[in-house]
Amino acid sequence: MTVVVLYGREDCCLCEEAREILERVRQRRGFELRERDIDEDEALALAYLERIPVVTIDGVEAFELFVDEAELEHRLGIVGSG
Repeated sequence: MTVVVLYGREDCCLCEEAREILERVRQRRGFELRERDIDEDEALALAYLERIPVVTIDGVEAFELFVDEAELEHRLGIVGSG
């Protein structure tokens, strides 16, 4: 199953918007959604602080700052067809 990870932090409005899009698409596509709070891991905070939200699909960075719903659907279609 495809794993999508949302890297973000609490009280981040862009992260909340990304989560809403990911949940909406997850209902249609059925991927596993995981969330990582960058404030709980110093390495993640250093890597992503200026870029959150960051979304990966099966370990590959796909989006930062915002998630394009149509592009997410497209990328999931490519991953799911392989």
